[in-house]
Amino acid sequence: MKLYNTLSKKKEEFVPIEEGKVRMYVCGPTVYNFIHIGNARPMIVFDTARRYMEYRGYEVNYVSNFTDVDDKIIAKALEEGVEAEEISSRYIEECKKDMAAMNVRPATTHPQATKEIQGMIEMIQTLVDKGYAYNVNGTVYFRTRKFAEYGKLSHKNLDDLRSGERSLLVTGEDQKEDPLDFVLWKPKKEGEPSWKAPWSDGRPGWHIECSEMSKKYLGEEIDIHAGGEDLIFPHHENEIAQSECCNGKIFARYWLHNAFLNIDNRKMSKSLGNFFTVREIGEKYDLQVLRFFMLSAHYRSPLNFSEQIMESSRNALERIVTAVDTLKRTEAAAREEGLAAGEQEKLDAMKVYREKFEEAMDDDLNTADAIAAVFELVKFANTEAGEGSSKAFAGAVKKEIKELCDVLGLIAEKKEETLDSEIEAMIAERQAARKARDFARADAIRDELLEKGIMLEDTREGVKWKRA
Repeated sequence: MKLYNTLSKKKEEFVPIEEGKVRMYVCGPTVYNFIHIGNARPMIVFDTARRYMEYRGYEVNYVSNFTDVDDKIIAKALEEGVEAEEISSRYIEECKKDMAAMNVRPATTHPQATKEIQGMIEMIQTLVDKGYAYNVNGTVYFRTRKFAEYGKLSHKNLDDLRSGERSLLVTGEDQKEDPLDFVLWKPKKEGEPSWKAPWSDGRPGWHIECSEMSKKYLGEEIDIHAGGEDLIFPHHENEIAQSECCNGKIFARYWLHNAFLNIDNRKMSKSLGNFFTVREIGEKYDLQVLRFFMLSAHYRSPLNFSEQIMESSRNALERIVTAVDTLKRTEAAAREEGLAAGEQEKLDAMKVYREKFEEAMDDDLNTADAIAAVFELVKFANTEAGEGSSKAFAGAVKKEIKELCDVLGLIAEKKEETLDSEIEAMIAERQAARKARDFARADAIRDELLEKGIMLEDTREGVKWKRA
């Protein structure tokens, strides 16, 4: 398997530190509101990476944090007149609901920053003792220039940062030794949550949080660190600096970053009115459609979200689900249990689609090409499986599609939906009208049901329905 490493700017063969095991850290959301669809991309992408590694036989220790102490959380708490913990706890639970709806598996560990403060204090103290950090009136800063390799992830030069690209400077005050030094610990302000530390009552800087949580749950050296490309600088750059100076080891071997998500070819922002939460999208689409959309492009390619593309994604996913549903019915109706003549040869020929799928995923997790392989398999199913197929053949083809979809986190089987009693009564009344040859009444009921979002289809097996 090859992965594109942001650190080296090239694809590299993935070789874990410990054979058969993967230690992976993915930066999670700051929990002050419902997660937006920009947050959803790394969740879906790296959940898929984890699934594929497990499919390949690796034991994956997957850690993804919740940042539950932050200026935005504090601002929201002040606005509502509640404690910051109430805000973060509420939105952690809401985030977990959205993740479940997107079929994102829970991490091995979901650490929360506020529960790991003591470890952060100890890490900062080590950096102070080693001369990599200094205290000014209760604020502790990291000496960026003391780490010779600073800039190796973002490929930025320290002197250029200082002289030319002023916007990239870490926010600074006059008390810092160097404008590029960043905060490890800051004193509390009135009304803010705080913890006791040797330097002041206060709270940690954002960057040290991930370094400590990664160290505690994965060890001082990890295989993969991942997140959105907006985190490369300064967040991940600073994580490397403080972790490697504290631990004296390489922090992460492979750095994976997903590209940005745009909305109708523009950057998502509240001011432009194109800001969508996952919850809002879920009101219009099954979130499996959102997951399919996210995986339909390579994770390092910018992705454009639009209603038109979401409709295309819904239709494409429906093709897969319909194929599996058809196979399920074929399997149930088949008279012959074992493989019929010629079916083993067909199953042998079918193996090429799994090979194409694996080849795509082994090439830097190319989910777009992996989905293309699934559609080739769907075409094979629609062509080769039918009324004369055996139970064994239809079942094997169905299993193949479901297994490959599961690696992508796509649920290929239709959800068993129930209708309320009023709708069921209307369908029964229509059936009775048809039997009585009252076709005008039957058509009127069909139209009424369509207005309620229920489409009917008359088949040899009876009437079937689906949501419009």
